Amino acid sequence: MTARSAGLLLYRDGDADAPGRVVVLVAHMGGPFWARKDARAWSIPKGELGTLPDGSAEDEHDAAVRETTEELGVEPPTAAPDVPLGTVRQRSGKEVVAWARRVPDGWDLPDPGHPASNTFELEWPPRSRRTQEFPEVDRTRWVGLGEARDLLVAGQVGLLDRLETHLAGQANAE
Repeated sequence: MTARSAGLLLYRDGDADAPGRVVVLVAHMGGPFWARKDARAWSIPKGELGTLPDGSAEDEHDAAVRETTEELGVEPPTAAPDVPLGTVRQRSGKEVVAWARRVPDGWDLPDPGHPASNTFELEWPPRSRRTQEFPEVDRTRWVGLGEARDLLVAGQVGLLDRLETHLAGQANAE
């Protein structure tokens, strides 16, 4: 069965020095494999779908909100209804279903750039029999769409295209 994750692509207007410029929140993947990587080492906040107590699959949008909250340590507020962006497939074969969430202009994490992320355990160094704990996300940044295209893992870049299409449609409707 194909692994499936859900997440939110958070966006807002850029800072006062770049009015009208949209910025998105990217999350640097934690752990030793990603520690010294920058390009293609970032992701939208996301995680695997869960199973409910009755054995049924978790609602994908609920999972996207839950996983984003777990990776950032806070549930991002919303300034408009979430917009479905559909599903993309990463090189690993994992599918990522995502929604775009507009957050209020100026919103950021309580400690900007430093998410209060969940952690995972990993034997590190390999074959050392020592288990270490690492954050799922070790840092975040607000970046423009062009920079996000260089930072995100390649399989998620299509989500930026879909966000741009949505924003262009909004601009045309105004």
